[in-house]
Amino acid sequence: MKLYYYAFTGHKYGLDRARRAAPILKKLREQGIDTMLLVNDFRAGLATRDLGVPESIHIEGIQDIDAIAETGDVIIIDSPEDDHGRLVKYCADFKQVFRFAEHDNDTSIHGEIMLTIDCNSEDCISSIIVDDIYFEEHKKEERTLFFLGDSDSDKIILSNSTFFEANKMELLLGHYFYVKYEQNLEKIFITLHESEDYMELICSSSRIVTASFQTALEASVSGAEVVFIDLNKISHEEKELLLLLNVILIKSFNEEKYKQIIIDNVSKKSFMVVRSDTIVTKIINRL
Repeated sequence: MKLYYYAFTGHKYGLDRARRAAPILKKLREQGIDTMLLVNDFRAGLATRDLGVPESIHIEGIQDIDAIAETGDVIIIDSPEDDHGRLVKYCADFKQVFRFAEHDNDTSIHGEIMLTIDCNSEDCISSIIVDDIYFEEHKKEERTLFFLGDSDSDKIILSNSTFFEANKMELLLGHYFYVKYEQNLEKIFITLHESEDYMELICSSSRIVTASFQTALEASVSGAEVVFIDLNKISHEEKELLLLLNVILIKSFNEEKYKQIIIDNVSKKSFMVVRSDTIVTKIINRL
């Protein structure tokens, strides 16, 4: 039996799903489980090496998982793609299928085991996954680090240059940024940091501004002050979770709103992200 973890990635979508795959795969390997990461492009595979996943295979999409996995294997699917009915076959052919919920009301369709944000029982498997390195103590450096995400194909940063110039930020480049684009960005930010330094900078920065949900989680766990730029790409559940983690949410890139907390629907409760050991144990118990 082999466990295949498919994380939807690419220059238009970034590496958020690969970042949450890495800690699960590392811990499964420590438990003696034979694993393989599936991604959508070669560059994503290179990037995951920095996250501690030495090997990966790139496939075209969710419908190609069974071109790699064999009957009796286990698969974990973290993807928003339409499977075009393929999930029925996967649940019939593979020993076990796990799938990340994509929205608030996403539930199991063909008997697959769901990973969800809202876990209120012992049987539930959480989709909130953060690498152990972010739980460790790190010396913080006084800097405001901006990380949009791993891709900026629409050049959102350049179109909001006045926001960044006014707020004196350092930029953590995305993995899919390109050389000519970097030359333009040098004029806007104090410093540009290479994408390979992602984990070190998330751990050591005192304030992190980001439009990446996964980065916001990691930065919050690491103890940074976190500002999330809401570009309307996250679900209501994800937004609620960030508020519970005391992440500051602002709409778009507006200088006046930069330090303004969105008060609507703010919960008085709190939430603590736990290490991924529990998630891995629950996955193993269902194999």
